[in-house]
Amino acid sequence: MRCEKPESRRKYGFAIEEGVGRVVCVTTQAKALTKQALALKPEERIELAETLLTSVDGFASPEIEAAWREEIERRVKEIETGQAKLIPAEEVHRKARAVVHEAARLSSRS
Repeated sequence: MRCEKPESRRKYGFAIEEGVGRVVCVTTQAKALTKQALALKPEERIELAETLLTSVDGFASPEIEAAWREEIERRVKEIETGQAKLIPAEEVHRKARAVVHEAARLSSRS
């Protein structure tokens, strides 16, 4: 496979499409793995993606990590003080199933 920007291939090992930040040239091994991964069932791809993302040290920037810590602390405080209205999982699942059922019903009409 040829890269669109040979100078960035030499510098970084892959080429980046200008203005998009999308990798357009990857190693042969990564390309083969991607092809195999895309052949997996959706739930298997999700599990694989989560595993890969959590395997990368420092995946999120320190700013993102700090923002998540603050958000978690805020939510815990809201739960502890009774400010947050908690909804039982069974109710959430029931409502989600109803939404999915209705979407399926509407899409089967077309």
